[in-house]
Amino acid sequence: MRISMLLSYAAGFKDAVKEVQLLEKAGLDVVWVPEAYSFDAPSAMGYLAAKTERVTIASGILPIYTRTPSLLAMTAAGIDSLSDGRCMLGLGASGPQVIEGFHGIPYTAPVARIREIIDICRTVWRRDRVQHLGRHYQIPLPQNQGTGLGKPLKLINHPVREDIPIAIASLGERSVEMTAELADAWLPAFYTAEAANAVWGEALAAGYEKRDPNRAPLEIFAGGAVAIGKGLEELRNLSRPQTALYVGGMGARSKNFYNDIFTKSGYGKEAKTIQDLYLSGDKKAAEAAIPDEYLAKNSLIGDEGFVRERLHALRDSGVSALNVGFLGQTTEERVAHCEKLRNLVDAM
Repeated sequence: MRISMLLSYAAGFKDAVKEVQLLEKAGLDVVWVPEAYSFDAPSAMGYLAAKTERVTIASGILPIYTRTPSLLAMTAAGIDSLSDGRCMLGLGASGPQVIEGFHGIPYTAPVARIREIIDICRTVWRRDRVQHLGRHYQIPLPQNQGTGLGKPLKLINHPVREDIPIAIASLGERSVEMTAELADAWLPAFYTAEAANAVWGEALAAGYEKRDPNRAPLEIFAGGAVAIGKGLEELRNLSRPQTALYVGGMGARSKNFYNDIFTKSGYGKEAKTIQDLYLSGDKKAAEAAIPDEYLAKNSLIGDEGFVRERLHALRDSGVSALNVGFLGQTTEERVAHCEKLRNLVDAM
């Protein structure tokens, strides 16, 4: 199992990268660089390429609407070159609040667009001339549009790899099915080992049936917050505010994918209560309504025996790589948790 984490740079990006350097030595394998509507991810990924030696540098995630498919491919190829083959292109649809509210672009057909983008990226990396006549992207632009001067081109540089891994952050059935069919890695949200099959089993199976047998198995990243030691169970409560935000307040009442996942995970009554409380403005009560059982299953917080059990449960459910967050007040504490997790994973 590879160990990955989402880069947090709220306290300063350069200091965050210094910590990544220590975590890399402690056993970290993958760093996901977020974007949302903060600083752009590729700039930070290039900096990481210069400051690290071994970790995979993944966008986590680049919203598909903010760049052309060809630019997404060029960006990944450029970072892959700077890092000597350590890039992973993480893609996702984001949401209409960000795409329409911050970028001013219509949020349409996310699944179909990602399918076309994957095809275009792989064409670019092979250095084939890009000719794509899809429903959402036409390259070159047809003669009856623009100046009519566009012609098929191929990437000037020779990429380090002609098949850079693509990770997809997907939630809905159609998008998860497409991920299992085409992507190299999957970033699910609110993943618990016990509920994974009920939530995503059918979609994954349908995608696997159509998957190219020559492509490596889909790498599934999941895990949760990490704090390994006795008497640390109280730290599970740190995830209450974010869980309440997503389950209770993300999207509209009638269209909240996170609330749907929570419901399918066996917490339907609680999902409704959390949403009602959150939308009424009582965020603290919404946080309190999150079951302790869920917080335990969605974390790697506890003594070594508990964490070992959770790791086996994750592996048995299909997880092949961990996506975690190391808790601690200091860099030293977080690095220590990484070392402990690395030891437990290696002993499995």
